[in-house]
Amino acid sequence: MTTKRMRDLGQIAIPGAGIGASAGLAALGLALIVGQPIGWAVATGVALGLPLALLGGGFGALLGARIITPGVFAPAGLYWFVGFPVARLVHEVLAGLLIAGRPALPPDVLGFLAYQAMISLGFAIGFSWLHERFAPGWLRRIAPDNPPADRLYGFYVQHAQAQWQARENRRRDRGAGQGLGRLIRPRTGGRA
Repeated sequence: MTTKRMRDLGQIAIPGAGIGASAGLAALGLALIVGQPIGWAVATGVALGLPLALLGGGFGALLGARIITPGVFAPAGLYWFVGFPVARLVHEVLAGLLIAGRPALPPDVLGFLAYQAMISLGFAIGFSWLHERFAPGWLRRIAPDNPPADRLYGFYVQHAQAQWQARENRRRDRGAGQGLGRLIRPRTGGRA
């Protein structure tokens, strides 16, 4: 892989990395709200935000490398089905290391991973929703000098145009149906 290609994929990874990092900030905020000391809150924010930022960036890079198909939920769901439990396990180990000075594993690691895999679907939905809102704007900005970003941005533009056209078709069909109703009502005197 050339340096230019790595740079291009690294630029595409930025929105996903930002979304993952924001999850760490949310964890930090929640820890403060429940009354944890600020050092503990920062430790949990860093310990969760770091792996989620790396995984989020990896998701973007895989999109840019055409390994994951954009606009389809199943690849994102599978990605986070594996990635989210790994991130949570890293969070547990790192938080223990930063707070207590030694890494700590959950008592039942397999049960912990299974539970995290179950709730990963919710994270995947939120991540996908945010990524599809933030990534196209960034891709448009870097597209002139980044061919994979240009291709990915082109996909999002086509997808948006197809959705807009489908909505306009539905609106036109509803309008045609109402128009027919207006024509029928006067003939029946407004009665069915």
